[in-house]
Amino acid sequence: MTREYLSLTQVARQLGITLGALSNYKLPEPDARIGRTRGWLPETIDAWNRSRPGRGVGGGRPRKQD
Repeated sequence: MTREYLSLTQVARQLGITLGALSNYKLPEPDARIGRTRGWLPETIDAWNRSRPGRGVGGGRPRKQD
């Protein structure tokens, strides 16, 4: 059975961001490499994205105290 891996362009599309914005993210280690090309399984990107801090409960930058 052939495994499908996501390219950088596909990772950006899955996350709903531009390829340029993706360059600011520290992605997890790739699941596969072919030469210099990296590939990630969709479930790897989904798990990584869920674990990233961000907006929502407990995520993001702390508020300033007055």
